[in-house]
Amino acid sequence: MRRSFYTLDVFTDTPFEGNPLAVVTDCQGLSESAMQAIAREFNLSETVFVLEPHDPVNTARLRIFTPTRELPFAGHPTIGAAVLIAQLRAGDMMAREDVVLMLEEQVGVIACTARKRQGRAAQARFTLPHLPHHVSDARDAANIAAALGLHASDIGFDEHRPSVWSAGNPFTFVPIASLEALQTAKPNAALFASAFEGARPAAYLYSKEVMREGSDVHARMFAPGLGISEDPATGSAAAAFAGVALAFEAPEDGDHLLVIEQGFEMHRPSIIHLRMSVENGALTEASIGGSVVQVSQGLLSA
Repeated sequence: MRRSFYTLDVFTDTPFEGNPLAVVTDCQGLSESAMQAIAREFNLSETVFVLEPHDPVNTARLRIFTPTRELPFAGHPTIGAAVLIAQLRAGDMMAREDVVLMLEEQVGVIACTARKRQGRAAQARFTLPHLPHHVSDARDAANIAAALGLHASDIGFDEHRPSVWSAGNPFTFVPIASLEALQTAKPNAALFASAFEGARPAAYLYSKEVMREGSDVHARMFAPGLGISEDPATGSAAAAFAGVALAFEAPEDGDHLLVIEQGFEMHRPSIIHLRMSVENGALTEASIGGSVVQVSQGLLSA
């Protein structure tokens, strides 16, 4: 059977930058093993399969696969799929007003808003279905540093220390003292798994020193256990980073915007907008947003 697919670049308004994504829209009859094989064939950090929703009140159901496994939730596939579905089903409306979509993922139903204004790239934003929670403190900083090819003195700044947070997918968040150290980080395959949390560990490195004016955080993400040597932009990690920011920065009550840059070392610059609402010192809502450009479309034999 021939199935339609699209490739998109997410968290960018420039083709061939951001995080590439494949979206398969004709998925009837596809088994889980076939989806995994297709994701392995695309060999991108994630591939999305758009299915009919379980609840007809919702827009669509998404299944998200890395080259090696299925994920219950991921940020750049949600943003990219929201824009593509809105353009395919309500392109004319999207040019006039925001389009609201309700997307089913394994973590729950995710409310998304897509928009396309004249002369600008399409954009989407979603509200986190679950606020981030602290999983645990991370393991010894010296072991983490060794697994990243860094020195122990490179780990941590201000009040920030390594910790594990999740908003659907767990990540070990590693604060790096300088942009220079962050740019030189290189995972040691022999040490990586034992230094980080979980059976398929993922490390999200971040620094308050940035490359781009207007950014607040510079980040890199490594997850070799997921088949991702490095990710150009990681929306689910940015979602969980809301918990990190609240824990270590203690922002005052109100609404806050953090602009996260990622992928620069890969020549895939990506910009993620993390919005946070804080009341009485607690995180009450957070959302992830960014731009999307379509790169290609075609037919897949599967």
